[in-house]
Amino acid sequence: MAQRTPGVLVLGLGNRLLGDDAAGPLVVAALAAGAGLPGAVLRDGGTIGLSLLPEIEDAAALVAVDAAELAAAPGSVQVFEGAAMDRELGGRKRSAHEVALFDLMAAAELSGCLPARRALVAVQPQSCALALAPTPAVAQAIPALCATVRELVARWNR
Repeated sequence: MAQRTPGVLVLGLGNRLLGDDAAGPLVVAALAAGAGLPGAVLRDGGTIGLSLLPEIEDAAALVAVDAAELAAAPGSVQVFEGAAMDRELGGRKRSAHEVALFDLMAAAELSGCLPARRALVAVQPQSCALALAPTPAVAQAIPALCATVRELVARWNR
């Protein structure tokens, strides 16, 4: 197995042209615009692709941030860590690109490089229709998403 990159890879997933689906990239941008996030590498993963596999395989830990169908009120935030993340991604389709994330996680596991510390920080979208900004419910959830990511990174880097 190759040497892992130290720190936590924070991967914001989503399409910036589809309203609430932009939550992941918006969180990464907010974290980068603030004081940054010591101990983490921030990456706007967009709508995800196989080109992200080496970054996931090299990461010591992974936090994926995404809009996902949670059967909750719009703007609700949920965290799925470790095996709970695997179960969440392996269930029914819950986001526009989740199957690709599931495939990336499965490929990393097959290569023996799946980060042991991994989490999905998800927000319930209200609308993923064509729009250049998220709905108010998801826009208001961005600070909570950022705080959740900061807490995970701090806990994992202790």
